[in-house]
Amino acid sequence: MKKKTSYFMTALVVALSLVLAACSGSSEETSGSSTDKGSGESEKPKFISILTGGTGGTYYPLGGAFANIISQETGIETNAETSGASAENMTTLKDGNAEVAFSQTDIAAYAAEGKLMFEGTKIDNVQAIGTLYPETIQIVTTEKSGIKSVEDLKGKKVSVGAPGSGTNPNAEQILEMYGMTFADIEKKDLSFDESTAGIQDGTIDAAFVTAGTPTGAVEGLSATEDIVIVPIEQDKIDALIKKYPYYIQDEVAKGTYGLEEAVPTVAVQAMLVVRDDLSEDVVYDITKAIFENLNQVTHAKAKLIKAENALNGVGIEVHPGAKKYFDEIGVKAAE
Repeated sequence: MKKKTSYFMTALVVALSLVLAACSGSSEETSGSSTDKGSGESEKPKFISILTGGTGGTYYPLGGAFANIISQETGIETNAETSGASAENMTTLKDGNAEVAFSQTDIAAYAAEGKLMFEGTKIDNVQAIGTLYPETIQIVTTEKSGIKSVEDLKGKKVSVGAPGSGTNPNAEQILEMYGMTFADIEKKDLSFDESTAGIQDGTIDAAFVTAGTPTGAVEGLSATEDIVIVPIEQDKIDALIKKYPYYIQDEVAKGTYGLEEAVPTVAVQAMLVVRDDLSEDVVYDITKAIFENLNQVTHAKAKLIKAENALNGVGIEVHPGAKKYFDEIGVKAAE
């Protein structure tokens, strides 16, 4: 009898132990997350950051406006943060220290491919939300230089942007379309202000400038010189876009810098990118909030941001949440 009682008590203890362990596991599973569960497996973060650029640029004020819209429309507290812009933003997203960021389309593509400034540090956890507005490649010179075409740059002193900048590969890729390399020019690595000062004092002949138009440094030069923006021929534009799909066709408008006619060229674009581990539902909500509330953005560049153009020249994979929104409104990338 004593033996039967002992067996019964042992079995009871084991059963109670299993019940307590199950309860403990259930509690841990339901109390460890700092996010709010939505439908299915979707998780809605309580807070996200948008990486922008310096306070004097365009990314920062736009990022502040986007942050306010996202906060209001989605309930996710969103903050715009200053940064070193495109390349730094991509690295910060890779490290998981922010969720959304501004970048140039070409810089995002270099990051995804592990090329140029990202050689050996390929970034594979970032996808696109969409493009915003063009940052135009301008080949700047003056009437007195005699330079009228890209071929005329051969043997000339030409600035291709500051070291490590996105302008440098822009210049290299455009020259490539003309069968040229940096060996065909006297390459100078100068900032935009240094470039226009060099053109003015005659120490350089021309400069590649990648920026929204009108660009302040070039406007300053136009106050004392007759500006020439060197055109890029249509067949070269087509070939460039085919090989490097983050470019789009663009022009420097008539009247800019005193130009008598519009000048054909290409542009990369400012874009929004996002970490790929944000859920489809969250990125859908963010994309919808921004593109359907642009009337709340007072910055002049907002007039150039259009949902129907947001998939043109993206250059990297689009996040499924953003794609869902653009599919819903019938937006596809240009052929």
